[in-house]
Amino acid sequence: MQVPGKALAELESLMGYHFRGQTLLQRALTHRSFAHEHESQAIAHNESLEFLGDAVLGFLVAARIFGRFPDRSEGELSKIRAYLVSAASLVQLAESIRLGEFLLIGRGEEKTGGRKKRAMLVDAFEAILGAIYLDGGIETAAGFLDRQIADLLNSLDLRQLTYGDFKSALQEQLHGMGRPEPLYQVVDEIGPDHRKVFVVEVRIGDRILARSSGRTKKEAQQAAARMALDGLRSPPTEEAPEAS
Repeated sequence: MQVPGKALAELESLMGYHFRGQTLLQRALTHRSFAHEHESQAIAHNESLEFLGDAVLGFLVAARIFGRFPDRSEGELSKIRAYLVSAASLVQLAESIRLGEFLLIGRGEEKTGGRKKRAMLVDAFEAILGAIYLDGGIETAAGFLDRQIADLLNSLDLRQLTYGDFKSALQEQLHGMGRPEPLYQVVDEIGPDHRKVFVVEVRIGDRILARSSGRTKKEAQQAAARMALDGLRSPPTEEAPEAS
């Protein structure tokens, strides 16, 4: 079973990009639940394309915001990037092209509203970007993404993003990834009472996402949340990120 050609043409029109062949697009739209239900047909699903698309997305977004805001600090650019690649933003982009309507999903996912699930839409959007990259190259993928994120970039509230609530942003990001809410713990207090520095860890379950410090517990929590956001978009390391 495949997505009908008429539906593919409609999606391509919504995306503003036409594939040279249908194989990559069909794969990008195929969820693993569908492939598992039709295992005997050896149908390829979109997880590897999602992996590729995530990398392409991170590179292109970083390049775009650096070009647009060259004088911003690394921390500010990281915050802008985290917003643009967050689950909330990617779901918005997926919904703008009605991506959920075109997915091939298993019967169980269909019954539980899979076409509207945040994680499924995010994964499919990244898979689409990966497929476009393979089909047309990096410049073509960049053109597609530029069209998709134009409204998000133009409506950015830089002050709110760069000085906003990193704890809320981290919670939103983890929610979109299907992970539990983060927990914050003061693990050390350094210095005299009138100049005390608080050291805070942020974790999910037993995993420490980041550790940072501040002159108040709130400041330390926000700093740790910011580092955790950066870490979620970077390759994993054996030790938690730490800031002094």
